[in-house]
Amino acid sequence: MPSPLNRQIKLIFVFLMNEQMDFKDIEPYSDEEFKARMADLVQEPGFEHAVKYVMPDVNFPEFVEMLRQVPDNQTFQREVMLPFLQLLVNRTTNGVTIGGLENLDAHLNYTFMSNHRDIVLDASFLNYGFLQHGMPTSEVAIGNNLLIYDWITELVKLNKSFIVKRNLKITKALEAAKQLSAYIHYAINDKHQSVWIAQREGRAKDSNDRTQEALVKMLALYGDGSVTENLEAINIVPVSITYEYDPNDYLKATEFLLKKLDPEFKKSQHDDLLSMETGLLQPKGRVHFEIGKCINDELAALPHDSDKMEVVKRVCTVIDCNIHSGYHIFPINYVAFDKLHHTDRFASQYTADEAAAFMEYLERQLDKVRLENVSPLDRSFMLEMMLVMYSNPLKNKLLANGEDCKI
Repeated sequence: MPSPLNRQIKLIFVFLMNEQMDFKDIEPYSDEEFKARMADLVQEPGFEHAVKYVMPDVNFPEFVEMLRQVPDNQTFQREVMLPFLQLLVNRTTNGVTIGGLENLDAHLNYTFMSNHRDIVLDASFLNYGFLQHGMPTSEVAIGNNLLIYDWITELVKLNKSFIVKRNLKITKALEAAKQLSAYIHYAINDKHQSVWIAQREGRAKDSNDRTQEALVKMLALYGDGSVTENLEAINIVPVSITYEYDPNDYLKATEFLLKKLDPEFKKSQHDDLLSMETGLLQPKGRVHFEIGKCINDELAALPHDSDKMEVVKRVCTVIDCNIHSGYHIFPINYVAFDKLHHTDRFASQYTADEAAAFMEYLERQLDKVRLENVSPLDRSFMLEMMLVMYSNPLKNKLLANGEDCKI
């Protein structure tokens, strides 16, 4: 462990570095900026359209007047976002639960790193859980590829989100990674704000969640210590997210098919908007978040002479194992595993009616696919990919718990 003197030197170093680093283009709006930025947002036609689409019964002029009176982002989250998320929970889920809160120290700030299922709701529902328990919310990392319209950028920065710059040339990408790493360290150690970031860029379409090494490298860029010391400074906590049903499952299966037919296939902005809308408004069943333990003890146990890449690989493994072991497994996950592998290994975990209902659900989801000339083989392929999506959390949990997941 670093000595108190070394810690003081590092804090001075961090302060000086932050004085030189400009975060204006990526950080959330401050409370001082809040009212002026909100006044701009409510005049955007795109914002009005989105609000009326998600809340068709809203009295928009009254809603705007209420937003104009909100003084800061904490009030916005508590008085505007919490009721909105409660509405979504009531309309689209069978309940959102959160476990593992006892692993958190109220005097510390954390980097919550989770698997990624839904473009919008992963961090939103996590913050909903925090608000429900009277805890402070975290700032949220969001990729600039999703900021399709200027008003979306305004909204997310009003809602305590910071921007992750993507799809940059190599030199610009390194600059952006250094800036992002510095901002996360600054948010935790200077602003005393926790942050949320997904364990990888983009969602794992097959639900086989793995932490990207590039993400861990980015987090360790900032600071003058070793990789482990720089990572210890931001208190990484793995978080497991489990949605009983993924409203985007048929869209993900469609993407798998399109990539199979054309390896060069790339999603459009329209595809991203459809995924956001579907994930936001369609049924998800039960949703559970499990907060793991901070990995600082594991980091401190690593040999001081460890190779940097070995440290990064080890950190990814620790995060993955924590996330996988924290999944909440539903009956449909057991059904998917047995159907995919043509076994009855987990038959005791579900009823015949539950199995039949799940398979009927998958067929209804496949009926939503809007592609021309889909052959029976194509449909069978998409069904298989959906079974893979729903069985992988079980498979990974068994592995993380040291159980045999072979057939």
